[in-house]
Amino acid sequence: MTAGTGEPVTDRGAGPKAPSARTLARRRRRASAARFWREYRTHRAGLVGLAALALFALAALTAPLTVGSDVSSVTGAPGQPLETPSGEFWLGTDRFGRDLLGLVVWGSRVSLLVGLLAAALSVAIGTLVGITAGHFKGAYATVVMRITDWFLVMPTLVLAIALATVMSRSLATVVLAIGVTSWPTTARLVRAQTLAVEARPYIERARALGGGHRHIMVRHVLPNVMPLVLAQTTLMISSSILAEATLAFLGLGDPTVVSWGGLLQDAREAGSVSSGNWSYLVPPGLAIAGVALAFTLCGRAVESVLNPRLGVAR
Repeated sequence: MTAGTGEPVTDRGAGPKAPSARTLARRRRRASAARFWREYRTHRAGLVGLAALALFALAALTAPLTVGSDVSSVTGAPGQPLETPSGEFWLGTDRFGRDLLGLVVWGSRVSLLVGLLAAALSVAIGTLVGITAGHFKGAYATVVMRITDWFLVMPTLVLAIALATVMSRSLATVVLAIGVTSWPTTARLVRAQTLAVEARPYIERARALGGGHRHIMVRHVLPNVMPLVLAQTTLMISSSILAEATLAFLGLGDPTVVSWGGLLQDAREAGSVSSGNWSYLVPPGLAIAGVALAFTLCGRAVESVLNPRLGVAR
């Protein structure tokens, strides 16, 4: 207090207030993201894949504006069945007289959505199983990893077909069938990384300071396995899109929606192979191959950035 005034004494020589822990965390995240992007840009194949994915995503998001939401309607189709490519219909028409180009663009919405959701479900299950099996060990880990081994030796597509057959035909069924049958690879990878992380000294210090199982798994293990999970997710999306196309081609998808696999099934039923109508078969097939390749290129680039020892070609 100053004499006679009663005002508090302030330290005019004090410097600026130190940033909070939350501010420092945001700065570190921004710096990490910028460093990741600088490394990612050095991978030419990854940039090509990212550009292709941007085009596919743009086509899917703008489909209601570019081709219209009624493009999949069978009633009132604008053309005649199985027309050849022309100025009016660039890819021709399907067996109902619908514009094939519009159907391919509209089908990207379903194929990408199912691929993303199925991959997210698969990676989530695999991450949960991998972290818990690597952390708890003992009898729990033995039982869980034996179940994982059983899923690994069983053909994923056969299991997905079995699930899709006994359940109702819908997009949710396809997502569930793919997600619950393709997680074992992620679980194996995450468990191995979890074991490596928990062997580090700071995990022992966390336990000594009273850190419980949840604290160690969420605050220490999960952040260290997230780079692996991110790379695995980008690779799983391409596999999920291919699996969705296969199920739809076999007639196990949702018959009320348009997808690339469903278009291939329609082309097969219309006899496009025997009649040589390749404009019906090739576009959805190329779309499936293109988006799967794009996600694979991005996944390999991400994997190389997060783990430079892999030495992936740039």
